Amino acid sequence: MPPMSKKLIASTLGVVSLVTGFGAGQAVPAAPAAPKDKSLFSFKTAALDGAPVDLAAYKGKAVLVVNVASKCGYTPQYADLETLWKEYKDKGLVVIGFPCNDFGGQEPGTSSEIGEFCRKNYGVSFPMMSKVQTKAGEGQSEIYSFLAAATGKLPSWNFGKYLVGRDGVPVAFYGSGVKPTGDELRKAIDTALAVKPVS
Repeated sequence: MPPMSKKLIASTLGVVSLVTGFGAGQAVPAAPAAPKDKSLFSFKTAALDGAPVDLAAYKGKAVLVVNVASKCGYTPQYADLETLWKEYKDKGLVVIGFPCNDFGGQEPGTSSEIGEFCRKNYGVSFPMMSKVQTKAGEGQSEIYSFLAAATGKLPSWNFGKYLVGRDGVPVAFYGSGVKPTGDELRKAIDTALAVKPVS
């Protein structure tokens, strides 16, 4: 398929997603139950610069996990995620971006290109991790496998959001069209933060 056709399809899918709520998330009915002895804080990953990251460092905080992309109709949500991070980080919320090229090939860049794009265009300062695969199947990030098992949902487009409680257990999944700074997500974050951290 010619590159122009691919770009047109990806762009069209982005518009359809915005208009129809296509990015609401896909159900994962066959997903096995999340292990009871696991939490988000059980996993290790890598930062955008390749440095190892142990998510146990965020234990006791609420976490918003987002699959992000640089060439998507929802990419401006980076600005809202940064606003949310600045507003809530001192109250116990961590926003974590996981770049993902699963949908429309909208995150083709290298780690350095992604980092530069985010800083230059949206002033992103919240933690960004290395690119992952969110889709089920071979190569899927174990973090997204865990999130799917816990919520029964996987992103069906870029900027799907998982809210995880202070205990590391996912609370809910929010689709691409849910605005990071909107009332629905803010109320859920406030509720999650109201729970005392596990000592």
